[in-house]
Amino acid sequence: MSDRAAAPTLSNPLPEAAQPQNQAQNASSTSSAASNVAVQQSDNVAHALAGAGGGLLSMALTYPLITLSTRAQIERKKAKTGTLSAIKRIVDREGIAGLYAGLDSALFGITITNFVYYYWYEFSRDFFQRTTKKTRLSALESMAAGALAGSATVLLTNPIWVVNTRMTTRKQQEEANDPSLPTAENSDAATQTKANSPSTISTFLKIIREDGFTRLFAGVLPALVLVINPILQYTIFEQLKQVLEKRRKVTARDSFLLGALGKLAATTITYPYITVKSRAHVATGAGSKEGMTASLRRIVREEGVGGLYGGIAAKATQSVLTAAFLFAFKDVLYDATIKARRRVAQKV
Repeated sequence: MSDRAAAPTLSNPLPEAAQPQNQAQNASSTSSAASNVAVQQSDNVAHALAGAGGGLLSMALTYPLITLSTRAQIERKKAKTGTLSAIKRIVDREGIAGLYAGLDSALFGITITNFVYYYWYEFSRDFFQRTTKKTRLSALESMAAGALAGSATVLLTNPIWVVNTRMTTRKQQEEANDPSLPTAENSDAATQTKANSPSTISTFLKIIREDGFTRLFAGVLPALVLVINPILQYTIFEQLKQVLEKRRKVTARDSFLLGALGKLAATTITYPYITVKSRAHVATGAGSKEGMTASLRRIVREEGVGGLYGGIAAKATQSVLTAAFLFAFKDVLYDATIKARRRVAQKV
């Protein structure tokens, strides 16, 4: 008769002494796995909250430059003006508030956009780390994580940016249709025009009513192409940060400078698609059905290659400053979020 123990079955269970030990091991393993998942999800949310908060603060600080670059992107060659003259023109006709047209939708949009992006980026990065069993991702893996996060973000938030672009450029469109728009010398008319400024919700409903629900996804194709922008930005930032971390602790000042460098490179490379996307957001009639490639060709044919880079000075400045502030704020907010989470856990 063999001394070898038979495999446990319903009729031949494990010895009683082994059952509690096995159950304890299983419970411990299950508890550990659940704890790891909970910690990772909590960390993903912490990154997402920090990114959302950093995006909101940086957007608020640099929004006038967004207004200038967006208007420059959609105007025709004959209407081009310098940055300072464009600022003066907007202030004369619309007041300081004109530089902040659409700010509410932009702040809402950047908060949602950054939350979704950073959550999915951290989720994707964790997936690659668990799959490859590496603590640090390669440049290619970082780009893949960024592509997944960026694509999800575009599809979820494109309607917000369509509304924002419409609000940002509304004054310019009115001016094109009505040369007698109010100026600083015609304050009564200026006051009336400002009073009639539509809200974010009314602009949203107007687009659906006049152009249909699908219009909220105008420019989604160039926006998906532009997923490469944050991929390039964040990949450059992460790779430079890893190099610096080998030498010393990365500070908020370092994050500011590395974020600025990454965004400058990414914006310069992808700017023509930013122009096409902005024009698609405000296009009406036959122009609203124009494809991305056709739009690129038409702009080059009618305005030259320079037409693809209208407002790039303001946009590059805004993008660099926004990215720099974003990464600086994000690191600070992430640390604050983690500390707050630990304090809550200790109290519980």
